[in-house]
Amino acid sequence: MEVAIIKYNAGNIMSVELALKRLGVNATITADPDFIRRADRVIFPGVGEASTTMAYLREHKLDTLITSLKQPVLGVCLGLQLMCSHSEEGDVDCLGIFPEKVKKFVPEPGQENITKVPHMGWNSISNLKSDLFDASLENQYVYFVHSYYAAAGDDTAAVCNYITPFSAALQRDNFYATQFHPEKSGPIGARILENFINLKAR
Repeated sequence: MEVAIIKYNAGNIMSVELALKRLGVNATITADPDFIRRADRVIFPGVGEASTTMAYLREHKLDTLITSLKQPVLGVCLGLQLMCSHSEEGDVDCLGIFPEKVKKFVPEPGQENITKVPHMGWNSISNLKSDLFDASLENQYVYFVHSYYAAAGDDTAAVCNYITPFSAALQRDNFYATQFHPEKSGPIGARILENFINLKAR
């Protein structure tokens, strides 16, 4: 199986490669369109800023490449946000794979010291609806680091509650995405990555 990790101007890509290697999966970090198109699985991870990253994707025509893919694609963290329709971070239109909009967390008045932004650390996921998950993962804890979130909507595949309920995961057709970092989520995250690698063709 060929697994492509999309190479672009974002951080945290190497940690995804290492997490896959621990599962016995050798992935290729690449921006080569031909390799990405023929790969069996594609992962679109990242940590960074939405507007500058979208500008980079458009300049290198990775935006049209990603949206055209037919095999299972997994966005992680910034990858999830860029797969949505619009982000408040830099007020930028994104890839539009999911119609959800990305907003910044705003603590309730007087709660700033209790619910800090960014949302950083372990939190549980629930209402799992995707074949990315199995039933035993309901209410399990995974690792988040983010200041922006995708609102819950029709494509929400998992929910997390921090300040407000939000999409911890999304799915539409062959596109999957997690706001949390499966590569940093220990055995639970490893199982989610393994479920993605083992997805049946849709």
